[in-house]
Amino acid sequence: MLALALLLAVSAPTVDGVAEARHALRQGRPIQAREMVRKAMGDGASGPALDHLLADLAFAEGRWAEATVRYQALILGGKRSGNLFEQAAIAALKQGHDKEAMALLDSGAALPDAGPRLFSLRGVMADRREDWAAADAAYRQGLKLDPTSPQLLNNHGWSLLLRGQWLEAHRLIGKAAALAPDDKRIQANLELAASALAADLPRRREGESSSSFAARLNDAGVLALRAGQNEKAQAAFAGALEQSEHWFTRAANNLALAAPSVSTKR
Repeated sequence: MLALALLLAVSAPTVDGVAEARHALRQGRPIQAREMVRKAMGDGASGPALDHLLADLAFAEGRWAEATVRYQALILGGKRSGNLFEQAAIAALKQGHDKEAMALLDSGAALPDAGPRLFSLRGVMADRREDWAAADAAYRQGLKLDPTSPQLLNNHGWSLLLRGQWLEAHRLIGKAAALAPDDKRIQANLELAASALAADLPRRREGESSSSFAARLNDAGVLALRAGQNEKAQAAFAGALEQSEHWFTRAANNLALAAPSVSTKR
């Protein structure tokens, strides 16, 4: 009994140290979490809980390559959770590993605890491939899990904008904007959807910077080009170049695509 009591006395602080470090990380305090992890490891902490925490800490600090290696080790060790695959997929995306990310998202989607953000990411990846059926399926599954997610509503709306479905895109992004009125990106997308419906270009907001306005004009041009509205697209890209405070390479390339005969060299 004495040996067991001594073992518990040594083990309890170690377990608590890992749990407390995870709590600090969840509260957005990675520096504190790192110090707590260092102390817990010094006290002899080890095992899957610590390994997962180290992976999440690397993720929180933007050390994507390390996070990837640690998540892969957890997965190979039999660890399965929707959040784990989601985090691993984001780390892969941050390094430009799209195929690896998609495989991770597919594996995570098959798990019962897959969350709405995972399905939002699957939708974004499907949009990149212009696989609209897969995108719709992913966004709808995510919205089943969280019908009031501004990010999911906005992303699905943006997906519809890419296809020229202005009315439904405006409806979804409008719902997202109502739920997140302070999200500038969602508000910009709502204005873009409204401009598309009106067959007009976005107008500069009061106090808006030239670079921000140029970016919105470029987005409007991309949507117009996809819808076959070349004249509108050319006007948007040209406006983006005119408004930008610096040479806007993306807008220049887009203008060359929309109007090959137009020179965009400076």
